[in-house]
Amino acid sequence: MPVNKIKSLAGIVIPDSTIATQATELLLTHGTEFIYNHSLRVFLFSSLNGKRNNLQYDAELLYVASVFHDLGLTKHYSSPDLRFEVDGANAARDFLKSHGLPKESLQLVWDTIALHTTIGVAEHKENEVALMYSGVGLDVMGDGYENLSAEHREEIIHAFPRNDFKKNIIPTFFGGFEHKTETTFGNIKADVCAFMTPNFHRKNFCDCILHSPWSE
Repeated sequence: MPVNKIKSLAGIVIPDSTIATQATELLLTHGTEFIYNHSLRVFLFSSLNGKRNNLQYDAELLYVASVFHDLGLTKHYSSPDLRFEVDGANAARDFLKSHGLPKESLQLVWDTIALHTTIGVAEHKENEVALMYSGVGLDVMGDGYENLSAEHREEIIHAFPRNDFKKNIIPTFFGGFEHKTETTFGNIKADVCAFMTPNFHRKNFCDCILHSPWSE
């Protein structure tokens, strides 16, 4: 696929270590140009938020998490019964484990990916987790848009175009878990199923309580 490989952008250095490069190659092999551009924007937006708030973080681990965060939507990494976020987190953990990274790094990246759609939790965890959550929120929903300078916004979008993002991201999400919509129970991706599927029936937490096998 035609992609833009840049060493630095908007004052942010894009990691090019062996681990980062191999992670990128996996994204290029199994992902799409659309997901690639989104993932790179997420890394850059996350890093800019970290820089603006003077936060310390591991840029290489944040980059790998950004690269893998939506790979669970792809056929290669998608499981039949797990949330796509967990599929991506498992794939990243296996990848980093093959490079001999310590357990703490494996868990940090796993959490960063697995929790990136978990509103109300991710923003209170480690910097890498909170930062990628903020980068995803900025690219997908415009959270913190006012903190992004016009110069940086235009520079990043020029390098990694959005390509009708609003129109394409919801079908992209749905395509990754339409075979296992039950995995969206209790998370925001149930909204995607309801948007894409007429008469989609959401599993309801209160129903689970009232129809449990307990007698009272």
